Amino acid sequence: MKAPPLLTASRLLSWGAYLALILVAPLFSRSGYWLSLLSQIAIMTVFALSFNLLLGQTGLLSFGHAVYYGLGAMITMHALIAVNHHVLPIPVTLLPLIGGLGGLFFGVLLGYVTTRRAGTTFAMISLGIGEMVAASSLMFPAFSGGEGGLSGNRVTGTGWLGITYGPQIQVYYLIALWGFACVVAMYALAQTPLGRIANAVRDNPERAEFIGYNPQVVRFLMVVLAGFFAGVAGGLTALNYEIVTSESLHAYTSGLVIMMAFVGGVGYFFGPILGALLITVLQMAVSSLTAAWLFYFGLLFLVVVLYAPGGVASVVVEHRRLWRAGVLGRLAPAYLLAAVPVLLVGAALVAVVEMVYRLMKEDAASAHLRVFGFTLDATRGLFWIAVAAAIAVGILLLRKVARTVSDERHRAYATLRQERT
Repeated sequence: MKAPPLLTASRLLSWGAYLALILVAPLFSRSGYWLSLLSQIAIMTVFALSFNLLLGQTGLLSFGHAVYYGLGAMITMHALIAVNHHVLPIPVTLLPLIGGLGGLFFGVLLGYVTTRRAGTTFAMISLGIGEMVAASSLMFPAFSGGEGGLSGNRVTGTGWLGITYGPQIQVYYLIALWGFACVVAMYALAQTPLGRIANAVRDNPERAEFIGYNPQVVRFLMVVLAGFFAGVAGGLTALNYEIVTSESLHAYTSGLVIMMAFVGGVGYFFGPILGALLITVLQMAVSSLTAAWLFYFGLLFLVVVLYAPGGVASVVVEHRRLWRAGVLGRLAPAYLLAAVPVLLVGAALVAVVEMVYRLMKEDAASAHLRVFGFTLDATRGLFWIAVAAAIAVGILLLRKVARTVSDERHRAYATLRQERT
């Protein structure tokens, strides 16, 4: 089957719109928090897509992908420190490339070991190597900086055309342009013969070997390339925060990127982009509103796995197909009807979680929550009766509405099949 052309009018329009969105996003607000959020989303997009080169493209589930991200960040920080001391004559703009080369080096070093087996064995080996590197980081404080980490100053020299990377807006555009270049490069990689044969190794390694390709070599090359892009993401993180700690190597970081890929959808190229966007917003924005954000994080992951196994991207693609067929409008009334019980159950569940958290503080004042002019008091039984009633009514309504939504979806797909035939 012939691969679709890499550049078409629609794809050029999509990439142009994506680049335009990146460039104008800071104009919505000049606050440091907004720019920091956008910068983190861009970094996590590159990191999640680099992980998807392994899982989505090659079928390799890595539990230690943070190794390349963290080591790339540390190598970039060492390079920045060398630039600060006028030892390394490299412009700050190119330092993320140093992180990428560092990730590529360790991809070659560790990929030879990890790719000797696939499947569960690869996952366990990657987990063991990830934990080994994370534990060893504190044993070599000269490289990792010990518990305090490494820090540097990205504002060095006179700057080129007035760009010193002191203002956060300049750092954002550095991250955004590097991120855009990496996204385009990974998309192009997926369309190359290597990307196609990686898909074949993912689906049926025996057949790939039968036609003359060595699955281990293909897996090794994809690990090396994924390590390069993860290293670039780590380098961008080092420049953004001007500090790197051993936490960037830990299993938490590896688990975070796995969730980004799964929530977004590993079967689609833009899936990890959506996952990085959702989880970064949840991590940075929601965490500033409530200390129980980790619960909502886990709940989001659970809902996606249960009701959208293909990730958020699969839902987007499905509804785009219905929209193009002109039958999506038929589902709108059913969706609006289902939104009522979903919001009711969701609001009641959030109230329960927040109040339980406040009661655990053993502070009577913290058991009160002001919402839309109403005061919720977790110490009164009436509150819990009302919440329990809202959840029960919401679930009953949702069960009834679910059948209506299912019937409307079946009718929409029946119409779609008739139009295709």
